[in-house]
Amino acid sequence: MQEKKIVCFMCNMVFCTNELQVPENTNVARVQCIGQMDPTVVLDVFANGVGGVMLAGCRPPDCHFVDGNLQAERAVKMIKKLISLSGLDPERVKLVWVSPLDSGDLSDYVKTFSEELKEFGGSPLKGGKLNSKTLLNLMAAKSAASDFRLRVLLGREEQLTEIVNAYGEKVPQGEFDVLLNDIAETEFVRHKIHLLTRAKPLSVKALAEQVDLKPSDVLCHIVELRRKNMIALDHVEGTTPIYKALEVK
Repeated sequence: MQEKKIVCFMCNMVFCTNELQVPENTNVARVQCIGQMDPTVVLDVFANGVGGVMLAGCRPPDCHFVDGNLQAERAVKMIKKLISLSGLDPERVKLVWVSPLDSGDLSDYVKTFSEELKEFGGSPLKGGKLNSKTLLNLMAAKSAASDFRLRVLLGREEQLTEIVNAYGEKVPQGEFDVLLNDIAETEFVRHKIHLLTRAKPLSVKALAEQVDLKPSDVLCHIVELRRKNMIALDHVEGTTPIYKALEVK
């Protein structure tokens, strides 16, 4: 059944050097390099009712693209954060390294992951519950993952945390991770507000109840969304402003 399935995104080099035997509930998708994968693809897979996603790449330092495995580690860190915000267990995403010399490793990883997923049960999106809260959250997470701020920050992690700037400074990894989490949470909420008001115009109070924030915090997000031309005033009911989403081009 779809909700019990695993999708395994596999580096092309790993696929070509391993004899793969996987459970029937696993679909394998070959990619050029998992470090080049768009994080939105993983979130979209979950939105379609898959129970778990595994990414299998070359064991460091054997990446054919030099630093693809490091890029994958950074992307998975962000994906797990967004998965968690969506209400799913982040351990539904697993990143594994496979060496061409260890032909049996990959099959073992997939089988172990399949067993681990039994603890979480099937996907909450089974049966295509299009109005489910989890699906809304996943779509907000997908939009956040494609947001310019998160993409730029993720792309500059190595430069910020490992390379000393002109002033002899670099950002400690712990501080960077806090910053990434904060921005991920902020963009997740804003894109959720955008999705909610795209479905129908809503007040600040109604939005606050659905995103579980104080009305004052929601209003701050709306101010920023209006600045980005993502949301606009639809009408006023009495003294209450009602907002609607604008299409982002």
